[in-house]
Amino acid sequence: MVPEAPLEQTEFGRVPKGEGWFVVNAKESRWLEHEKFGSGTTFEGEPEFAQLGINIGVLEPGQPACMYHRESAQEDFLVLWGECLLLVEGEERRLKAWDFVHCPPWTDHVFVGAGDGPCGLLAVGSREHQDIVYPVSELAQKYEAGVEKETPDAKEAYAPYGRADQASYRGQLDGS
Repeated sequence: MVPEAPLEQTEFGRVPKGEGWFVVNAKESRWLEHEKFGSGTTFEGEPEFAQLGINIGVLEPGQPACMYHRESAQEDFLVLWGECLLLVEGEERRLKAWDFVHCPPWTDHVFVGAGDGPCGLLAVGSREHQDIVYPVSELAQKYEAGVEKETPDAKEAYAPYGRADQASYRGQLDGS
């Protein structure tokens, strides 16, 4: 029988502590906020998920979710609300609520908030060891989501931006 993991209430929201199944409402979960890359929740605590990462990201218009990259594992995304731009393999696609994006391994991609308000994006990907590359892309640089020099090092790609801050839910999911 798999035990239920306890949820610890922190000043920033509820966080699972220990192994086991759990239920947590996204509004009650711990969030992260970053001036450059938006806000979101990963639903993770200690230990972090071993196999599958799942998160909700919220992007304001013009805000990239991360740096343009490709990796050795599949990733999948669902636009929950709002609009965003998908920069993929050097192309730009406008997305709206309920658009689903599948990125096979080694697909260059990044999302950038668009439209008149925030965009909610559900992201699912492997937590297993994977290789990653941040390629140079003029298109991604146009949206301040691209590196100047190709690198396989996330620390190098994100060095100019600092870390996200822990935060409580602030109405990111539905404007409430």
